[in-house]
Amino acid sequence: GELEGDTILESEYVLLLYFLGRSGEPRARKAAEYLRRKQLEGGGWAIYPGGPPEVSASVKAYFALKLLGDDPDAPHMARARRAILDLGGIEAANSFTKIYLAIFGQVPWERCPAVPPEMILLPRWFLFNIYQMSSWSRGIVVPLSIVWAHRPYCPVPARASIPELYRDGAHVAPVNAPSTLKGRLWRTFFAFADSCMKEAEKLPVKPWRGRAIRAAEQWMLARLDKSDGLGAIFPPIVNAVLAFRCLGYPPDHPVVAGQLRALEKLEIEDGDTLRLQPCFSATWDTALAVTALAESGLPADQPALLRAARWLLDHEVREPGDWRIHAKRAEPGGWYFEYANEFYPDCDDTAQVLIALSKVRFPDPLEEQRRRAAIERGVRWLLAMQNRDGGWASFDRGCDTEAFTYIPFADHNAMIDPSCEDITGRVLEALHVLGLGTSAAAKRAARFLLRKQLPDGTWYGRWGCNYIYGTWLALWGLTREVLDPADGRIERAAAWLRAHQNLDGGFGESLRTYDEPGAKGIGPSTAAQTAWAALGLMAAGRGSAESLRRAVSYLVASQRPDGSWHDEPWTATGFPRVFYLRYHLYATYFPLLALAQYANEVP
Repeated sequence: GELEGDTILESEYVLLLYFLGRSGEPRARKAAEYLRRKQLEGGGWAIYPGGPPEVSASVKAYFALKLLGDDPDAPHMARARRAILDLGGIEAANSFTKIYLAIFGQVPWERCPAVPPEMILLPRWFLFNIYQMSSWSRGIVVPLSIVWAHRPYCPVPARASIPELYRDGAHVAPVNAPSTLKGRLWRTFFAFADSCMKEAEKLPVKPWRGRAIRAAEQWMLARLDKSDGLGAIFPPIVNAVLAFRCLGYPPDHPVVAGQLRALEKLEIEDGDTLRLQPCFSATWDTALAVTALAESGLPADQPALLRAARWLLDHEVREPGDWRIHAKRAEPGGWYFEYANEFYPDCDDTAQVLIALSKVRFPDPLEEQRRRAAIERGVRWLLAMQNRDGGWASFDRGCDTEAFTYIPFADHNAMIDPSCEDITGRVLEALHVLGLGTSAAAKRAARFLLRKQLPDGTWYGRWGCNYIYGTWLALWGLTREVLDPADGRIERAAAWLRAHQNLDGGFGESLRTYDEPGAKGIGPSTAAQTAWAALGLMAAGRGSAESLRRAVSYLVASQRPDGSWHDEPWTATGFPRVFYLRYHLYATYFPLLALAQYANEVP
């Protein structure tokens, strides 16, 4: 299914095309038209439908449109300019936005945070090395460090410059201003380190620079094999193109051309517009669809399920990747999110694929043996990725050094990859399905979840919106074999769900809960979130029977004639407070799963 992101994708694509001398192509014109159609009435651009204007997204969109010739006095540009200035102007934009603008001469490089390539040379035992960053930040930052070191300049005509977006140095608080003393101390330390690195940049001799740039180049090249672009996600791919061009690779070099083809695969042309997906979600969608179909009554050897299972088996990871740094003894296994991303399997996908594969059976003995072997490898890999606190993160083990969140270029709010309540709940379900629900690993995971339960009974949702998602997965995992539904902690979570059911029987929650926790559980009903809540209520037992019946009635009544459901609100999370997502298939396989579970489990 389509994976939809915000307009930062189209804006950065236009900037990249301009950098490459390709801004005259139809794809740039169509991306610009998409930006115009996504502009809010107030003039800015939001990072999710119904959200407020966001300064970085708005600055990039305005600059992209101006680069392609939009008249700054046109009504839509005048409205955008006013909105951006009201939000704090360029000064309030995040670090990555400023670095992009610096490439085009719109922000002095001195105002951008230092991203020195020498950090790739730091030994792995050192507290601050690149493998203490989240995998997605690593993929963004390594190529970006090459860009920062070269400081490329792509001139733009005077008519396209954006000095009008400055507020004359008006002070704007940092995006992630720390609220604790420890945070303020780390922020002060990194600010001092940043200033020192910028002073060192003025020295005529940089003894480690050449070696660092070569190491960063080799790091990127090593991760392009069996991958749809660096990290198989939009930001690292774009930064890789910029970095390779800085290193002198011509546009038609196979490495650069390969990254550009990966970006082109993400394009969705729709009439006069063009939008981009941040990546593909093929493995994720397939595993969840198989699970929902199997639960809905298809036999374990049904041909469609077997075809999907073969596809999943073909995409098993069989080579070590970055995860090996912190799980040295683990053997390759697991699954990644996209069509091709061999270096980066993740725990969430792996758990869901294991659940899906457990529900199929191949008539052919050799295929059945292959299925079982893949499950065994996946389980071993997953267990090796459990963190010391008992939980599971996304891509790495032990990637939770909080100090990294205060680095000046860390204002994208995604520098580390700590244990997540939602992923841990899903892994706990997978362990139950595979007969490991009472294992030591499962008991440690349960203790982690119980420690993370909030006073009102909910759990935070890191990868889905938000407390409904986290609470469903925690309840589903805990009640498989660890806790009885009558346990007070389970009932507390169920009571919260019941209290936040809408009058129409559905459930909904807005992405603004990541900024305003007081809004948790409040929002228009969506099919996906109603399904999550229904699954959570089922896990909580009979005390929620009436609320569950109303949720199921909402799903039945809102189903479309073709059998699907449709959700306009976005319900998924990339980076909380920074980047959100809409999975177009969420509104179909989750309701199907909830209705199937209801039919199977409720008398």
